[in-house]
Amino acid sequence: MATIEVQEITRINQPILKQNPLESEAIFIFREVVAQFEKPVLLFSGGKDSITLVRLAQKAFHPAKIPFPLLHIDTGHNFPETIAFRDALVKELGVQLIVRHVQDAINDGKVIEEQGKYASRNSLQTTVLLEALEEFKFDAAIGGARRDEEKARAKERIFSVRDDFGQWDERNQRPELFSYLNGRIDLGQNVRVFPISNWTELDVWNYIAREKIEIPSIYFAHHRKTFLRDGMIWSAQDDVVFRAPDEAVEVRSVRFRTVGDMSCTAAVLSKADTIEKVVEEIKDATISERGARIDDKRSEAAMEKRKQQGYF
Repeated sequence: MATIEVQEITRINQPILKQNPLESEAIFIFREVVAQFEKPVLLFSGGKDSITLVRLAQKAFHPAKIPFPLLHIDTGHNFPETIAFRDALVKELGVQLIVRHVQDAINDGKVIEEQGKYASRNSLQTTVLLEALEEFKFDAAIGGARRDEEKARAKERIFSVRDDFGQWDERNQRPELFSYLNGRIDLGQNVRVFPISNWTELDVWNYIAREKIEIPSIYFAHHRKTFLRDGMIWSAQDDVVFRAPDEAVEVRSVRFRTVGDMSCTAAVLSKADTIEKVVEEIKDATISERGARIDDKRSEAAMEKRKQQGYF
């Protein structure tokens, strides 16, 4: 009887795996998180990767609702389009949204805001995130990081254990052989979980297209007031991004490949106003998705240092 059951399961699952093995893997990871941890949370920014995570979580637990809250660490310098999308999506799904603000940490003197030409609040999110995880006693934080984005992220496991200070030690990681995910943690530790670790930017966009997932308009080509600095295109439609008097404003057709803090996220010239056109544009791209993130260019190991300190 046991042999018959195994064969039946294999027969049923094979078409699903052939159809989209990345989706199947991500759903498996979500279910392992809920099975192994007491208080998981999904880190949500309103960007395409976290929106994709929400769709995968819906599928993993359908017909029930997503069984954990969403947590957004708001820098106060987010693109307005992503905040509006975040609020609309949460209302539609009926899930709990927890928001913690970097501005509160600045007001309380817990972090010091950067000043100058390349100032950004991006790194200040770490302190706020760690406090939120401690406040709610979350033991697993699910994020949308992918290995193709940056070399530090390529080193990290799907279940990434952080110590009681939220720090990551890249030299002391657990093996993940044969899809075995070990969620055992000591008191004070927590785990960052990356269900779409093995996806690429193109995989995400193809999935968005296949699933007909709505995403913020900022990802599509639109006319925007911008200026040039260091060979990059910056938004001039707000008072967040520092702009020198000699940096002229010009309206350009642009879109954003990633939507982090406005002060460290540049745009790219684009006429791709549909998902299909975006997919074709990405296929021809010669720079990585995070090539327009100035915070990753501060040093060769910028991302790795932030992750060691508890960053996403």
